[in-house]
Amino acid sequence: MEPPSPPPQDQGRHTQPQLSTTIPSTGTCCKSEGATSFAPPPQTPTSWRDISSPPTYTPNSNTQAIILAPVPQSQKVPTITPPFHFQTPSKKIASPDDIRKFHDSPTSKNFLGFIVALSESIRGHKISDPCHESPTISKIVSVVETLTLWIDEIPPVQQSSRYGNISYRTWHERLTKNSESLMLQFFPDDLRPSTVEIIPYFTDSFGNSSRIDYGTGHETNFAAWFYCLARMGIIKAEDYQALVARAFVKYLDLMRKLQLVYCLEPAGSHGVWGLDDYHFLPFIFGSSQLIDHKYMKPKSIHNDDILENFSSEYIYLSCIGFIKKVKKGPFAEHSPLLDDISGVPTWNKVNSGLLKMYKAEVLEKVPIMQHFLFGWLIKCS
Repeated sequence: MEPPSPPPQDQGRHTQPQLSTTIPSTGTCCKSEGATSFAPPPQTPTSWRDISSPPTYTPNSNTQAIILAPVPQSQKVPTITPPFHFQTPSKKIASPDDIRKFHDSPTSKNFLGFIVALSESIRGHKISDPCHESPTISKIVSVVETLTLWIDEIPPVQQSSRYGNISYRTWHERLTKNSESLMLQFFPDDLRPSTVEIIPYFTDSFGNSSRIDYGTGHETNFAAWFYCLARMGIIKAEDYQALVARAFVKYLDLMRKLQLVYCLEPAGSHGVWGLDDYHFLPFIFGSSQLIDHKYMKPKSIHNDDILENFSSEYIYLSCIGFIKKVKKGPFAEHSPLLDDISGVPTWNKVNSGLLKMYKAEVLEKVPIMQHFLFGWLIKCS
């Protein structure tokens, strides 16, 4: 796939998840501005400062360089051995020079190779296809399900602001307070000290509680949390298909519910390259699922019958179906890049192009990676 030019700015084994495009009806929906089924709780004075506008990120890509770049290849994740030196991770990137140093490092290449390996693990598989599901994967799914239930327990308040419902901060505060206990459900004793390093990746995976926003940087933190688990040997290569089809699918459903119920602001300007307001990885994994599919091609996203009947099995189609439900107007106008991608002849070209774009437009962008954390498990250089 040749990337088009940037668009203009404007508890035990679980049942197999079915990716949903259903829009939760709680609170005052920021998309339709209509009333919902929740009666708002009494508002109380809050000490939070006013919600600030999210940072604006304007893509400025060298399209030709992305086209000519090699397709990233999968890599095996090296597991750590004692002695362990877990540490509180910190920000290291502040300039393009810092980005270049990071991307010249073995860690950067291995992290991207891990993303490719996840993509390859789901190639040709539906979400419901049987796969190896270890107790660890089941526990991770259970953790995400717990976070989803909390949304129902913390309904949004009525407020004048269209975006950024302040009840999200209450949800995120509960997340932060309970992260360690959630994590220790599936950690072996010798790796329990690692929570000091990996909890920050986990808590940063669900948005920013100050700005009440979410974007591809937060999504990358969730992938980094997966990577840390793989580095520690808690997740193994045979878990990768279930990690995508079970755990990541649950995460995607959780994030959609958070976005809609609490009206999270997109972190940046209309997502990366206008691909989606919030996500990138689902399109990588979803395009891999459809490689060599006998009937469905990239142009099939314009067939509403296909979206209705197959979105529960294919992540890419689920993303397109969800976008069409929450956005108004012609698809080519509100999602021009995705519309252009639908003209690519094969899913293999779509997948390889998206992997190159993810490297260039997420992992190599200072406005995104300046917030990324580095420690002993993920080194900056």
